[in-house]
Amino acid sequence: MTGKKGSNVSSNQSSNQAMNQSGSARMRNRGMGPGGFGPPGGGMPVQKAKNFRGTLKRLLSYLGQHRMALSVVFITSIFSTVFTIISPKLLGQITTKLYSGMMLKLRGTPGMTLDFPYIWRMLLILGVLYLFSAVFGYVQQYVMAGVAQRIVYQMRKELQAKLARVPLKFFDNRSHGEILSRVVNDMDNISSTLQQSLVQLVTSIVTLVGVIVMMLSISWIMTLIVIVTLPFSFLITVKIASKSQRYFMDQRKLIGELNGHVEEVYTGHDIVKAFNREEDSIRKFKSKNKQLYEVGWKAQFISGMIMPFMSFIGNIGYVLVCVVGGVLVTRGSIQVGDIQAFIQYARQFSQPITRVANIANIIQSTIASAERVFEVLDEPEDSDQLIANEAANTAANEAAGAGQMVENLAVQGNVQFHDVSFSYNQDVPLLRNIRIRVKPGQSVAIVGPTGAGKTTLVNLLMRFYEIDSGSITVDGVDIAELRKSQLRGFFGMVLQDTWLFHGTIRENIAYGRIDATEDEIVQAAMAAHAHHFILTLPDGYETVINQEASNLSQGQKQLLTIARAFLADPPILILDEATSSVDTRTEVQIQNAMQALMKGRTNFIIAHRLSTIRDANLILVMDKGAIIEQGTHSELLQKNGFYAELYHSQFGNQFNDVSSYGM
Repeated sequence: MTGKKGSNVSSNQSSNQAMNQSGSARMRNRGMGPGGFGPPGGGMPVQKAKNFRGTLKRLLSYLGQHRMALSVVFITSIFSTVFTIISPKLLGQITTKLYSGMMLKLRGTPGMTLDFPYIWRMLLILGVLYLFSAVFGYVQQYVMAGVAQRIVYQMRKELQAKLARVPLKFFDNRSHGEILSRVVNDMDNISSTLQQSLVQLVTSIVTLVGVIVMMLSISWIMTLIVIVTLPFSFLITVKIASKSQRYFMDQRKLIGELNGHVEEVYTGHDIVKAFNREEDSIRKFKSKNKQLYEVGWKAQFISGMIMPFMSFIGNIGYVLVCVVGGVLVTRGSIQVGDIQAFIQYARQFSQPITRVANIANIIQSTIASAERVFEVLDEPEDSDQLIANEAANTAANEAAGAGQMVENLAVQGNVQFHDVSFSYNQDVPLLRNIRIRVKPGQSVAIVGPTGAGKTTLVNLLMRFYEIDSGSITVDGVDIAELRKSQLRGFFGMVLQDTWLFHGTIRENIAYGRIDATEDEIVQAAMAAHAHHFILTLPDGYETVINQEASNLSQGQKQLLTIARAFLADPPILILDEATSSVDTRTEVQIQNAMQALMKGRTNFIIAHRLSTIRDANLILVMDKGAIIEQGTHSELLQKNGFYAELYHSQFGNQFNDVSSYGM
C-alpha cells in the first residue's frame, strides 16, 4: 500500500553501466605498440557530470578526512616509482661495463678481464631497489585500500540512512532500477576509482616527471625526438576516436534495447507462449542483434585502427632514437648502456601519458557517479522539519506534560480526518476537504472505482505522505506531532500485494514482532489458517522462502502476511482486500479469523468485493478524491445512489462474490 508502484529494473541503465565499466577496463588493459610512443585512444564514451567542479570538491572532502593516510600513500608512491625509474640507468651502466670490458678483451689488451665484482655489486643494488619498490608499493596499496573502503563504507551508510528518510514520493518518481543503480553500480564505480585510479594517477605523474629528467640526463636530442612523436600520436588518436565515438554510443543504446527486450520476453515468457508470440519475439531479437553486430563491428574495427597507426609512429621514433644514439656513441657523447637505458625510458614515457588519459576518463565517469549519489543525499527529507519541530515541542511541552502524554499514548482507535486535502502534484488536487470520524472498535470500509483515492487515504493515515491542509488525529493527538516510528507502530497492514523477504517462514511471520516466542508464531499461523500448509512443507517453519517467493503459491504467501498481522496484534488494522488471492473455502475461514482479529480494534478495509464489507460499521464511498456517500450497507442501499449502483453491478445478475466492476 505505497500508492504508485515503481517500475522494473531499468535495463538500459544497467547495460550502460556495464558498458562503461567494460570500456574503462579495456582502456586500462590495452598495451602499447612495439615503439611504445604516444597514448592509445578510442574506448567507450563516458558519462559527464553536470557540475564537475562542485562534485569533485565534495568528493575530495571525504578524502580530506584521511589526510595522514593519504600522505603515506603519496610518499610511498613516490618512493616506489623513483626506485623503478632508477633501475634502467643502473642496467645501462652494467651494459656499458660489459661492453667496454669485451671490447678491450677483443682488442687484446693485456690483463684485461670483465669486472664481475662491479657487475655483481650493481645487480645487488638493483635487487635491493626492486625489493624496496615492491615494499613501498605494497604499503601504498594496503593503506589506499583501507582509505577507499572506509570512504565508500561511510557513503553507503549515509545513502542507506537517507533512503530511509526520504518521502515516499521519491520512490514513486523513480524506477527501482535507477535507485539500485545509484546504490550499487555508482558506489562500486567510486570504490574502484578511489582504490586504483588515484594511486595510478600519482604514480603516473611521478613516472612522467622522473622519466623526462632521466632522458634529459642522457641526451636532450633523443628526448626531443621522443617528444616530437607525441603530437602525431594525439592527432591520429583524436581523428579516429571521433569517428568511433558515434558507433560506441549507438552500441550502448542497442545493448540497452536488446537487454530490455530479453528481460521482457523471459520475465513474461508464459504470456508470450500463451499468445503464440515466440516467432515475433525471435524476429525482434534477431533484428536488434544484427544491428548491434554491425554497429559493434564498426566501433571495434575503427577504434582498433589506432594501435597499428600508433605502432607505426612508435617504430619510426624507435628507429630514429637508435640511429641518433648510435651516432652519439661513435662521437663519444654517450655510452652504449645509455642507449639501452634511453630506450627503456622511452617505452616508460608513453605509459604514464596513456594512464593519465585513461584515468581522466575514469575520473570523469566517477564524478558523474558521485554526482548521482549526492543527488540522493541532497533530496529533501520529510522528517527534517519534523525532527526540528519535535526538538522544539519537547523543550516547550515538557513543563506542561504534553510531551509525556504523547510519548505514553495508549491508542484506543479514535481516528478523525479534519478537512484534509492532498495532492501528489500541487497543480492536480486529489483529495479535497475529507472529513471522517471513526470511533474505537469500528470497522470502516472504503470503496470506489480505481483512482478514487482509497489507497491514498490510508497512506495519509500512515504518514507515507504529508497532507496539504487540515489534520488527522488519533485519540485527539495530531499525527504530525508523533514520530513516524511511533505512529506506524499503532497499525498492522495486510496488503493485496504480498511482500515476503528471503528467509525462513518463521522469520517472515516474526517480522510482525521480532521478540515473539515460538508458541506465539505458531498461534498466529493457526489463526491465519497457515499452520496446516506450513507443516506440509519439507522443513516446516524452517522452510526458506527464495528471493522471488516462487516456492509458495499466491494464496500461501497471503496467508503468511495475515499471520504476520495476527502476531503484531496492533490497535488499528488496515486491510487491502487481504483475501483476494485465496480460494473461496480458505476465504471463509480467513473471514471468520479476521472477525475475531478485528474485535476491539479500529479497522480500515479497502474493499473491491462488496460482499466482504456488508457488516462494516461505516462504509465510505469515494469517487474522484471525494467522499460522496457514507453509512452502513443497508443505509447506502436505501439511498439508491452510487454505492447501490456498484453493489447491483456486482450482484444484480446473481454472480455472487464476482467482481465485475474494476475498483
